Amino acid sequence: METNKLFIETYGCQMNTYDSEVVLSILQKSGYTICEGIEEADLILINTCSIRDNAEQRIWGRLDLFMTEKKKRRLYVGVLGCMAERLKDQLLSHPAVDMVVGPDAYRELPKIIALVKAGHREVETTLSTSETYADIEPVRMDKNGVTSFISIMRGCNNMCTYCIVPYVRGRERSRDPHTIVEEARTLFNAGYREVNLLGQNVDSYLWKDPNNPTESTNFAQLLELVALVSPDLRVRFSTSHPKDMSNGVLYTMAMYPNICTHIHLPVQSGSDRMLEKMHRKYDVAKYMERISKIREIIPDASITTDIIAGFCSETEEDHQATMKLMREVGFDSAFMFQYSQREGTVASKKFPDDVPLQTKTRRLNEIIEQQSAISLECNRKCIGNTYRVLIEGTSKRDAGHLFGRTLGNKVCVFPALGHKKGEYVDIKVESCTSATLLGYIVE
Repeated sequence: METNKLFIETYGCQMNTYDSEVVLSILQKSGYTICEGIEEADLILINTCSIRDNAEQRIWGRLDLFMTEKKKRRLYVGVLGCMAERLKDQLLSHPAVDMVVGPDAYRELPKIIALVKAGHREVETTLSTSETYADIEPVRMDKNGVTSFISIMRGCNNMCTYCIVPYVRGRERSRDPHTIVEEARTLFNAGYREVNLLGQNVDSYLWKDPNNPTESTNFAQLLELVALVSPDLRVRFSTSHPKDMSNGVLYTMAMYPNICTHIHLPVQSGSDRMLEKMHRKYDVAKYMERISKIREIIPDASITTDIIAGFCSETEEDHQATMKLMREVGFDSAFMFQYSQREGTVASKKFPDDVPLQTKTRRLNEIIEQQSAISLECNRKCIGNTYRVLIEGTSKRDAGHLFGRTLGNKVCVFPALGHKKGEYVDIKVESCTSATLLGYIVE
């Protein structure tokens, strides 16, 4: 018997997590309830990522598993998100898949599901120039009830040559700031104490009032509006772009103590030749200017980054330039990857993926090893200092310890002493690893 039980599985970025919460909101209005396992589900939706090949390979494996479940009972399976947009025909040819739905078509899911139940196989991957889901209140699927995400914009206009995102998420469009502020207020009233404003490039956020073209809101102004919801609501954001991050954003961060002093500023490479080939629209000198301005306006800011090893034609000299930039900036941490060519990108059409896998792997390992040492050095500078920490939950390694993050996004672990998640505590740092600060509560 069909019970309208929904199971959603999410892969990839924080934006996908948010999108899954939007999907759940839409389908709850159509009578679906969320369930914890695929064995209970009447409908399985898998929200996918296309950034790297290994993310896609995992999806194919999951679809094979879902096919096994379909043989046991009546069950419908849908593929959502970026991979749905990129590989719609291949996905629909998999025997497990009943529907393929792109990231701008989630409002159509109830209609699509009805058609599938009537015996059709459905594809809807039309990209929109206006869809932001601003009027849909997401149903939060996170378990901690302390921190949550808010999407402020969708799509991307940057067209970096290695990146598939503009092709699977469409052109950039910004969401009405009033709906963003209201969503933040709703979360705060529900007990959440931190929001993370999400966009592919938050610094290019710009909303223009359709009823009054002279009225607009940029990202610095939006940050201020959200910060004013409550001084007890922390505000984070990601991701920034070096070519777009304005001094106005930095001054706004410095003005409000509840705006977190963490900036994720992807550099990708320390070689001007590579940056030009990646179409990043800045060079190393301009990137370092941004770093200097951040340090000037927010001296205690934590700066993190993304780095790609082994992009097309990367030489040893290019690689060493990246290693040099890492040392000069002293990133607190980094997301580090070896280049994975994505079909459909400019790079896949114009540049041979000619760096041998063994060389990519060796360079990536060198980048990781150096960043680990830099992160440890950054964290050692925190020893003896006291930081305000928002408790997010219990330590996985020790039930008697809690963990939370500083304003600078550094993870702290400390004895619980009767405190619980959602509280703010002051932590004095005693020791550290390259990834974690260890300390105790200062009452």
